[in-house]
Amino acid sequence: MPMTLEGPLADRARWQADACSVGKAMDVVGTRSAMLLIREAFYGTTRFDDFASRVGITDAIAAARLKELVAAGIFAKRPYREPGQRTRYEYVLTEMGQDLLPALLALMRWGDRYLQEGGEGPVDVVAAETGEPVEVSPRTSEGVAVDADALKVRLNRRRAPR
Repeated sequence: MPMTLEGPLADRARWQADACSVGKAMDVVGTRSAMLLIREAFYGTTRFDDFASRVGITDAIAAARLKELVAAGIFAKRPYREPGQRTRYEYVLTEMGQDLLPALLALMRWGDRYLQEGGEGPVDVVAAETGEPVEVSPRTSEGVAVDADALKVRLNRRRAPR
């Protein structure tokens, strides 16, 4: 079931989603290689060569994507130096990048459910202390789960013209 559009949004013929946050997010992370680089960062990868090899992309593509993700604020470059070597940089998630975890987990779970044989993926994400599977779902600020048909989309009252 779809979400309910409220107020002036109810007449979809009268407005366009020109400033859509989904579109803006996809402009930043909307490539396969970008999402896989972010996945690898959550898995603990920090070094350029490891990113390229683990994601299975060329050095040129890895360099371009990492540069874009640094410019967007998702990764920060941190210098390191091996003994006897020149200074190099590793890539670490910023707070902005870490906030992508629910989106990454939701994509992973969707892929597990619909694209993997038997509806199960090759890895499970579980709580470290309990081993319980981690799920991602829409919830209110009080933690109550909400289905799509019980959601409303309305203009942001803090941003709406007065």
